[in-house]
Amino acid sequence: MKVLFLSLLLVVCAAQEEEAQPSLSELSGQWRTAYIASSNLEKINPNGPFRVYLQKVLFDDEQGTLDFYVRHEGKWEHKHITGIKQDDGTYAADYEGKNIFEVAYASKNFMVTHNINVDEHGKKTVMTGLFVKPNIEEKVLQKFKELTKEKGIDEKNIVNFIKSDDWLP
Repeated sequence: MKVLFLSLLLVVCAAQEEEAQPSLSELSGQWRTAYIASSNLEKINPNGPFRVYLQKVLFDDEQGTLDFYVRHEGKWEHKHITGIKQDDGTYAADYEGKNIFEVAYASKNFMVTHNINVDEHGKKTVMTGLFVKPNIEEKVLQKFKELTKEKGIDEKNIVNFIKSDDWLP
């Protein structure tokens, strides 16, 4: 009987720990970049095309739209990119080549993404991103690092955008 009770208690505790992943439309709103990792550091170095500072996300049944800032030649540029939803739930978008983007894991306060970019030279870059609403929790950061490792990106290739001093004034 004790084993049954403890098993039930464990299931209840685990269920409380796991947050149900919201639908993509529920993720629409204001976000900020926390971390980005890339198999090619040039893409996320200062002035790199994927060193993006996310501002807003909008998802609906057919597309996903990202508003972000990126520094180009020392000046901040606002970008508005729209991805078309594919049958497999990913989004195809043109930005610095062809991209396949997906939300790998999310809650109401964080979103872990995966993007594959193939640039105009045919070079493939795999990226993961962690985007947050107000604050980031340690367990969320660990989840992001696990996904990054699963995608074959070395942890040393993660750039912390929260602690970055090159964000907009």
